[in-house]
Amino acid sequence: MQSADEAQPQPSRASRWGLDALNFLMADVRDGVGPYLSVFLKGGLHWQSGEIGIAMAASSIAAAICQIPAGLILDAMRAKRLLVGISGLVVGLGCLLVVCAPKLVVVVSVQAALGAASAIIPPALTALSLGIVGRKLFPARVSRNESFNHGGNFAAAVLAGMVGQGLGYHWIFYLVCFFALPSAGVVALIRPHEINHAVACGGADQDLSIDTSKAKEARTIPIAEVFQRRDLIIFLISVVLFHFGNAAMLPMAGQVLAKTHPGADIIALSACIISAQLVMIGVAAAVGWAMRKGVGRKTIFRVAFVILPIRGFLFRLTDSPWGVVAIQLLDGVAAGIFGVISIIIAADLMRGTGRFNFAQGLVALSTGLGAAASNLLSGFVVQFFGYTIGFVTLAAIAVSGLIFFGWLMRETKPPEGFNPNLSLQEIAT
Repeated sequence: MQSADEAQPQPSRASRWGLDALNFLMADVRDGVGPYLSVFLKGGLHWQSGEIGIAMAASSIAAAICQIPAGLILDAMRAKRLLVGISGLVVGLGCLLVVCAPKLVVVVSVQAALGAASAIIPPALTALSLGIVGRKLFPARVSRNESFNHGGNFAAAVLAGMVGQGLGYHWIFYLVCFFALPSAGVVALIRPHEINHAVACGGADQDLSIDTSKAKEARTIPIAEVFQRRDLIIFLISVVLFHFGNAAMLPMAGQVLAKTHPGADIIALSACIISAQLVMIGVAAAVGWAMRKGVGRKTIFRVAFVILPIRGFLFRLTDSPWGVVAIQLLDGVAAGIFGVISIIIAADLMRGTGRFNFAQGLVALSTGLGAAASNLLSGFVVQFFGYTIGFVTLAAIAVSGLIFFGWLMRETKPPEGFNPNLSLQEIAT
């Protein structure tokens, strides 16, 4: 019996290059201006920490609300390329509005719009990847996607540091627009007829023993049945706790730098992002290598969890720009692991259900909820108790997440009969 992946034609070079280019260019577009917004509002506009927390949380909350609809749309629709292009343009236009009218109501509204638009980008890129390369090549493709994504973040951070330091905070927002325009156009490189939409939504293997010209469509399980899967619920709670303990650490460190080292905050924050992205490039490839060697998904994710409280306690010990940059290298390891392993675990849990993109939406929803809670809680904790207590609070949350995940989550690695021995060279050729 032959699987869908074995019957699926190899993608063209144009489609593979299109995925590479999208992941590189969308790296800066998918998250808007990220932690730079915190520095812009604190160092450039002198907002209170509570207001910054509200603005930062608005994007995460909006993205969280839109994640499930985005997943359902991607499972049902074939216009994934168009959705990616439109979302990129919306993010670029929103960043222009933040610069032109930096009032609380405007910034919060724009952040909400950016969160809604960016909700579609990561799951759409993952669905396109799965539909183009198939399941067997998917782990290697995810590692490759994340490497290009972090490479794009590295390039954007270098440029952001240069233009932000030399020309001012607002030029960072223009930089996002510069990335958004070509990202919307490069979608056309991907050939639509090469996308297997049944595989892209996590459908079951084809049964070619009866009719080699037709695919047996998987029964898409009801949404209610998805929520009855214990392992998925445990994983989603773990994702919430991971980002609850992690998301606000770099924005808080940026605020500390803006307060204690005015004038050096942008270049230091850029150095944080640059160094972390360089680490993530290697980590993404290393995670793919570890999975091919048989290391379990649970073990890999636990490594990321362990790093979070260490990073939180180290941040509370220094306000030195170089110290913050050095500590941020740990985020490169933790975030680099999460970027790859969360997608693979979701694919493992949803294999054959036809609900992979819905599960991606749930993972992204959990990410958004954790990030929103992290930014909101830390903003007011810092305002009333100071940055030291803020970092300790996030570290304690991360420890609770590690205990929860390690105790309750099972290993999702496929059985020994499954062949994961596919190299990054195989997917690149």
